[in-house]
Amino acid sequence: MAHIRPFRAFRYNPDQVSLAQVVTQPYDKITPEMQQRYYRSSPYNLVRIILGQREEADDARQNVYSRAARDFRDWRQKGVLHQDSEPSIYVYSQTFCVPGSTKELERRGFIALGRLEDYSAGVVFRHEQTLSKPKADRLNLLRATRAHFGQLFMLYEDTGEVESLLAPKANPDIDVSDGYGVAHRVWQIADRNVIEAVQTAMKDKKLIIADGHHRYETALAYREERRQANSEASRRDAPAFEFVMMTFVNMSSPALCILPTHRVVHSLPSFSAESFRQAAHDFFDVDEAESTIDSAGAAAILREAGRAGTTILAVTADRALLMHHPIPNAAPEIFAGMSLRQQSLDIVQLHKCLLEKVLKLSEESIRNQQNLSYVRDAAEALSMVREGGANIAFLMNPCRMAQVSNVAFAGEVMPQKSTDFYPKLLSGLTIYALE
Repeated sequence: MAHIRPFRAFRYNPDQVSLAQVVTQPYDKITPEMQQRYYRSSPYNLVRIILGQREEADDARQNVYSRAARDFRDWRQKGVLHQDSEPSIYVYSQTFCVPGSTKELERRGFIALGRLEDYSAGVVFRHEQTLSKPKADRLNLLRATRAHFGQLFMLYEDTGEVESLLAPKANPDIDVSDGYGVAHRVWQIADRNVIEAVQTAMKDKKLIIADGHHRYETALAYREERRQANSEASRRDAPAFEFVMMTFVNMSSPALCILPTHRVVHSLPSFSAESFRQAAHDFFDVDEAESTIDSAGAAAILREAGRAGTTILAVTADRALLMHHPIPNAAPEIFAGMSLRQQSLDIVQLHKCLLEKVLKLSEESIRNQQNLSYVRDAAEALSMVREGGANIAFLMNPCRMAQVSNVAFAGEVMPQKSTDFYPKLLSGLTIYALE
């Protein structure tokens, strides 16, 4: 049972700041160049809290986390951030074009608090693996600020009832565009009858984490800390730390867009395209493609070949190899402990057969990205290998929503960065302070 709660969000005061200069992409999507640009845009840009710059004099008392807590406190005192007077939920619309397309889509959801649930409760489901380092960083920030600055991206299954309850009629309270040309609009909904109707409609929903696995597990860890520190609080009616800020989106929405995340392998001590082709032939049918294929051609060939099942396009400096129709039982031991659902995923075939078996990359090195980079843009991946910056690029079809839900609801996971839900949710539209 999904427990949804309205909240009094802290929001940027438009009388003091321009919203376009202070909101950011999610922390894990902010490159060093973006971080610098955000810093220059405004002294109140949220990056100073969610991804602050380290300084030489940092120590246990003065560091990025203490500065984040200081800024959050100061911005509230100055009125840069002000708190809504009524508990509300917030309709959230994103209008965008899919990269590489001119077709405009609108994805709608709503921002509210969702109760933290252990995975074993069968309410919240993950679909990707997590790493300990990012969770430690987010936990330190949460301890220092006691606030959530970005929403977790959660999916639920519905025929459209919830969306119909939240059809806004007035002008949006927030209207801002990001650096990718995505228009973000937010409407505050404080009507108690509407909120109660949404809560009732969501009670029977199961939730899948689309984006925010590390932050969700961080919030779980923080909840346990607070429960242990104050046993009385854990017996009260759902204290603030039992909830986290979420954006809820209907997984049946036609505007739910998943992009592929391509893999680029670099810095191998020895690499031969022909040796790779021969070894890959043990696991797939392998066809030569046009060596000069561009990103549009790659997308087209992947899309067409992918209709028949697993398809991966491997591109080196002077060759392109289309791998398809995995050979049954080629090496069953590499899929030990994995279900047929997982084995059927292109991304699992890539990781297990090509990265681990053919290129001999260990699971640990893949997790630590020692020889591996993740790239959204196929053109960028192609240029990396053709300009000599990498050994081989693996271009992929996007994972389908049905695959995500089937794996998640079965209690299974995919490799990291198996999905790239687009567009991302902006951080700083609403802020949930626990105290």
